[in-house]
Formats: sequence, structure tokens, C-alpha cells
Amino acid sequence: MEKQELNSFIQQRLENLKWLQEKGIPGFGEKFLRTHWAQQVQDDFNELEGKEVSLSGRLLSKREHGKAMFGDISDQSGSVQLYLRVNSIGEEKFEIFQSLDIGDLIGITGEVFKTRRGEVTINVSCFEIQAKSLRPLPEKWHGLKDVELRYRQRYLDLIVNPEVREIFMRRSRIIASIRRFLDYREFLEVETPILQPIPGGGNARPFVTHHKTLGRDLYLRIALELYLKKLIVGGFDRVYEIGRNFRNEGFSYKHSPEFTMLELYQVNTDYQDMMELTENMISSVSQEVLGSQKIDYQGEEIDLTPPWKRMTMVEVVKEFTGVDFENIDLETAREKAEEKGVRIKTGFSLGEILNEFFEQKVEDNLIQPTFIMDYPVEVSPLAKKIPDNPDFTYRFEGFIGGMEMANAFTELNDPIDQRERFEKQVAQREAGDEEAHMMDEDFIRALEYGMPPTGGLGIGIDRIIMVLTNTRNIREVILFPPMRPEEKE
Repeated sequence: MEKQELNSFIQQRLENLKWLQEKGIPGFGEKFLRTHWAQQVQDDFNELEGKEVSLSGRLLSKREHGKAMFGDISDQSGSVQLYLRVNSIGEEKFEIFQSLDIGDLIGITGEVFKTRRGEVTINVSCFEIQAKSLRPLPEKWHGLKDVELRYRQRYLDLIVNPEVREIFMRRSRIIASIRRFLDYREFLEVETPILQPIPGGGNARPFVTHHKTLGRDLYLRIALELYLKKLIVGGFDRVYEIGRNFRNEGFSYKHSPEFTMLELYQVNTDYQDMMELTENMISSVSQEVLGSQKIDYQGEEIDLTPPWKRMTMVEVVKEFTGVDFENIDLETAREKAEEKGVRIKTGFSLGEILNEFFEQKVEDNLIQPTFIMDYPVEVSPLAKKIPDNPDFTYRFEGFIGGMEMANAFTELNDPIDQRERFEKQVAQREAGDEEAHMMDEDFIRALEYGMPPTGGLGIGIDRIIMVLTNTRNIREVILFPPMRPEEKE
């Protein structure tokens, strides 16, 4: 809509508001007592037929038929048709309803019936204006398609696209279901700091801020991990947190600088136990929220029923690329990388090259739920080494629809080994790797008091919601995703 045209619409609505106010009708009213939701009226028609109901919502359409009028009112549950007659509400009220604009918020009371065409309708006996809409909705209220506008003005997206509203209602139900699953298993939900002196628990570039009173730089957390493991040291047996993480990196269909994670830790478990917990939790949530463990994702039927497929990283890389890292030297691995078109850096170790093979050539192919196990130690600074194969760790990642959903370890609880791994990360950081882990002396000190054998798990909530809502872009499941600055006209 052109700016001049928009301004004329706004001006007309301001004049309509003035007209109401001159009649002593406030354009921005008081609370309204709602008795039912729109979808409830539709679903429970047999019970509600002939009864009076009160609804509150947004006027989405109106159609005049002489001395009668039809309209549609929408709330978060859905929409239902309205019917008004002059001889039912009087000429003055009828005239006021005629003056309403599409998008106005109203409260209505009336009797439920069905039209001759069989449409559930409310015969309005009275109504109130709750808030005047001074800006017009898009001309085709069901057709807002500008992606940037949808994300930037999510409130408008939610008004005009009911399917978007359903995604976020389902998101809420999914997170509630996860909490029920964990609470039933006696996990304790906790909260840990978002502002941290050291951004630990992952390899990522952090956001930096400055605390004036403390006189020091702090970082928005990139992971929940280290504080939760400190709680395990402190004596808690099972803890979890669902919270926001922040990583100062780019966008993609599956990456956002601000995202939601679940992390949990349980004493006397290992990564095998975490695999069972992961597959049971995700399949149970799907069953509870969607009514099935078989779902459609981007045209593929995905079966979440446990047990999920399990393969080591070495096995899956060999299956998809033909390169066997079981018995290979560094020079041969470099040659194979060039031959297969795998991009690697000059100083990469054998384990790092293996990881690049996996990320660049395998990951996207893991459509059905799959656990990839036994990651190289170089890319797993917080996971316990496999005793008889110390180049690898007790770590897995879970994949669905070609995306990583879960990351879990048998947690490293040896403070001496942990310090050595941090020191290697610090060396990488000093060599220019901004994503390498910093040294965290307090975390090592906590380990020195003793952390029991523990399994840990992290799950990307946004990605799970993408899969369970059949959504391809992570920004579709984040209510207000980070955006570039809005261009000024």
C-alpha cells in the first residue's frame, strides 16, 4: 500500500473515531466479560444452540443486506459469523456497527444459531467497541506474504494469518509437554545467569556488554552447560533449564543469533541413557501434542518411534562418502578432503577433518531420527574420552530432517583433563579462533571438588518446534526474530 493511500485510510479512521466520540461512545473501551471462544461456539454448537454467548475479538469482515448485516469476529481460537438486524438492536446501534472498520476490536453478546446455509452464527443483541483500529489490515487479510513485514510486524502476521497463530500456540504446548515429561521424572527446573563473566559451554562468538557498576565486560551466554554442571557438583541429582542463548553469528534457515535451548543433567547416567531419554521425550511430546509419533516434515514421513537408528561418526562418513577414517593418516585425510570437495583449514587435525566430512557431506542426509555417536576429542572439549579409543569421546548428536536436534555427552568430570582441553582451546583462541572456548577457572575449581558421573543433554527447542509444526525456517517459530534495521522511506 502506497504511503499516501495509507495516510488517507488512517485519516478516514480518525474521522470515524471522532464521529463515535461525538456520540459519546469511547473508541477505546473497558474490559468485556467473555464467556466463550469463537472456536468453542463452532465446536459446541449442539450444546450452545439457542443460548446466549459473549465473545471478544477483532472484526474481520462485514456485509450489508438491507436492514441486516453479517460479519466475522476472530479471536485466538478462530472465527465465527455474526448477524445483526435493525429490529433487534435498533437503528442507532445498527448505524454504529455500520461505521465500524475492519480490524476494530469489539465485544458482542448474542444467541447462537445456524443460517439456512448451515453456518454457525451469533445473532448479536448488543456490542461494545473495545479498541478502534486506526491502521487498515492488508486488503486480503488472509494473504500477508511479505516475509520481512511478517517477521518485523509479527502482531500483524498473527492477526491476518491464523496458521501462524497456530504455530505459536503449538510451540507453547510443546514446551509445556517437555516440562511435564521432565518434571514427572523428578528433574528440577532451575535458572542460571544470562550475563556471564566467561561465555562457556560451547564454541561460538559471544555478544559482549559492559556492566557499569561492576566495571567489567560481561557476555550473553552461549550455552547453559557450565552453571548447570556446577549445580550437579553442589549436590543436585537431576536439573534442567529451558532458556535463551545468544551467539553473535549469522542467520540461516536453521540458525538464529537468539534461540531457545533445553539443557539437562542427571547423575549416574551416560550418553547411552541420554539417547534413550531423548528419543522417549521427543516421541512422547509428539504423541501428546500431535496425537502421533509419525509426522510429515517437508514432504517426508518421519517416524519418531523409539528406538532411533544409531551409528558412529566414522561409520556414517564411510557410508555416505566412502572414506574410512578407521585406519587413515593425516596426509591421506587431507588428500581425500580435496578429492571429495570438503573444505578444511591448514592446521586441522585428523579428528577435525573427520568432523568436516560429516558436517559438509552427511548431516543434510539424516532425515529419519538418527543418533551419531563418538565424536573426535578435538571438537568435544567437555565430553569424556572413550578409554580404549581416546581420540574419540562419549558424545552423540541427534538428527531429524537433516538438522541437528540434540547434543549430549557422558560428561567429562576429570578436572586435570578438563584443564588440558581448555588450554588447547585457549591456544586456538589466541591463534585467531574467536569461537574457541575460554579458560573457566571457577568451573575447573568446581570439578576439583568432585562431580559424580553424569550424563548431559542439550536440545534446540526451536528446531524441535520446526519439525513438529512442519516449518522450514527457524524464524517462523520465533515470535520476534532478530532483524536487520528497518529501511526508512
